[in-house]
Amino acid sequence: MTGAEALAAATRRLSAAGIDGAARDARRLFAHALGLAADRVTLVLPEEVAPAALQAFEAAVARRAAREPVSRITGARDFFGHRFRVTGDTLDPRPETELLVEAAVERPFARMLDLGTGTGCILLSCLAAMPFATGTGTDLSDPALAVARENAGALGLARRARFQRADWFAGVAGRFDLIVSNPPYIAEAEIAGLAPEVREWEPRGALTPGGDGLGAYRAIAAGAGARLMAGGRLILEIGPGQARAVAALLVAQGFPPPEVRRDLDGRDRVVIAMKPGDGTGCGAA
Repeated sequence: MTGAEALAAATRRLSAAGIDGAARDARRLFAHALGLAADRVTLVLPEEVAPAALQAFEAAVARRAAREPVSRITGARDFFGHRFRVTGDTLDPRPETELLVEAAVERPFARMLDLGTGTGCILLSCLAAMPFATGTGTDLSDPALAVARENAGALGLARRARFQRADWFAGVAGRFDLIVSNPPYIAEAEIAGLAPEVREWEPRGALTPGGDGLGAYRAIAAGAGARLMAGGRLILEIGPGQARAVAALLVAQGFPPPEVRRDLDGRDRVVIAMKPGDGTGCGAA
């Protein structure tokens, strides 16, 4: 069977399984099975596929047809120009979260804190764009922290990134001129309506804090002021419809009314708050 025939058959199978973007996913899995870069797939389509590679490809397609995410099958996900290892212990990095990173690197920072770091994709992407900065990533999951450390090493950032187990700010020392987080924000009642790729494969603790979905923001808003330097920024990813509630939580803790930015679909996605002050101490301990 040629690569073109195998790819066409896989696309039909994924389409029949109701997979959005079936052709795209089939191509990514084909590249993974053959150990190729995605942009090299076209070159091998006329060739016969080796039996071992064909078997690996068909197994990967079967997993995707069962609604397992591509990133779980390949073990990696691209985010902000970098490749990150992902596992069942980490939230899958999403394109929407790149808006948070874009906001973070608009201004220089020296010391950053990433709450609920997961794969480390936010922290490490920010540090890669800010060569003089250092950062700390926290998470409650030891397996997730192990993945983040591995990603830091793969990106050559192990010396500038440290990771620790922490429940939000508990046990975190020092102050920072940038604090970021993509916390769990899905309400408990909304979990059943999520796509199978999310509901059945993402770690539940990274998806929802339970209740109304705002629990993490309450904790972050309450603790951020003591950990931010004057003039420092707090940047949070939010779910659709949460901007007003999250802004109110921050204002109640003494922050000026924050800025809200929308993603490419026009949905509120990122909240940016700044601690009052001139910021002359940013970067100091």
